[in-house]
Amino acid sequence: MKILVLNCGSSSLKYQLVDMQTEIALAKGLVERIGIENSRIVHQKGESEKITTTTDIPNHQVAVQLAIDALLHADYGVISDIKEIGAVGHRVVHGGENFAQAVIVDEEVKKAIAECSSLAPLHNPANLVGIEACEKILNVKQVVVFDTAFHQTMPEKAFMYALPYGLYDKYKIRRYGFHGTSHKFVSAQAAALLGKPISELKLISCHLGNGASVCAINAGKCVDTSMGLTPLEGLIMGTRSGDMDPAAVTFVMEKEKLSPSSMDDLMNKTSGVLGISGVSSDFRDLEEAANDGNERAKLALDMYAYRVAKYIGAYTAAMNGVDAIIFTAGVGENDAGTRKAICSYLGYLGVSIDDDKNKKRGIEIIISNDDAKTKVCVIPTNEELTISRETLELVK
Repeated sequence: MKILVLNCGSSSLKYQLVDMQTEIALAKGLVERIGIENSRIVHQKGESEKITTTTDIPNHQVAVQLAIDALLHADYGVISDIKEIGAVGHRVVHGGENFAQAVIVDEEVKKAIAECSSLAPLHNPANLVGIEACEKILNVKQVVVFDTAFHQTMPEKAFMYALPYGLYDKYKIRRYGFHGTSHKFVSAQAAALLGKPISELKLISCHLGNGASVCAINAGKCVDTSMGLTPLEGLIMGTRSGDMDPAAVTFVMEKEKLSPSSMDDLMNKTSGVLGISGVSSDFRDLEEAANDGNERAKLALDMYAYRVAKYIGAYTAAMNGVDAIIFTAGVGENDAGTRKAICSYLGYLGVSIDDDKNKKRGIEIIISNDDAKTKVCVIPTNEELTISRETLELVK
């Protein structure tokens, strides 16, 4: 079976067609600037050169149709008939407390996704639009895989906030966590790499990209994670502030005369390493600036590594030990300097890094020294493969 995996954002759509017999992505692409001027689709067949086409893309239904047309294209397509698409798997950001696993789409599921839109206003509405667009174009089963689902195994002591309990009853304000599909995938891959059953392992997964989170995984189950009600909580990120004193929010709002939405934009879009450095949210730019003597860029990198190391320490305590630490996502997979800086705080766990192994990129690898008590792994994430696997499991 071939499964189409879709990830719809507010103005974008990522797609990938996976052949489940080989688990290889036959083609992938990105539709950008949906409903905005200069919209385009970037399509890639296998490992061949990317094809970019600029065209008017007014809505997500047109975007889905363009993706399918690209897959069917005579020159760079990978299928000859739309019926070769056996099912569609969707990434949906927020499932609230309704979903602890992937589900086949029906009217009740769509209603539940809509009801969670207040918790993920930038993501869930777009995810739902993508689902409904596919319903009009493809006559196949659709499955939704939730970012929050993997974290539904957290105990109450981990997911509750110390607010009046009635606010939880009324609004379901609690820690939900995100990047669940990634944390689930890399933890399973790490267990295989370590040659041990995941049921016997205590793992800490560090998904470090422009968005970033840490997850404590005991025997394959999430027991705590750094993101909260929204993806803003936890680590310092590219443009997100992460943890800070809640009173700082009202203080800044009062002093700067900011509305709630303006303050939300400040914390989500102009904070993080961008706000600290004043240079960029891209770690390559930060490292270049730091090497050129920019003290604020150096401070941003130092703060970032320190915050990740603190969470690793906290989750080691939460699980009463750790067997391995996993780095994944854009920064986690590719930035040897950041990995080394984080691990420099972890000598008390028996962490020591092999510098030559740490420099390798694009492969699953254990980068700790052979005699290190706590192993450190780099695992490239593959959320699309996880979504396609869960889709196949439900529709077959």
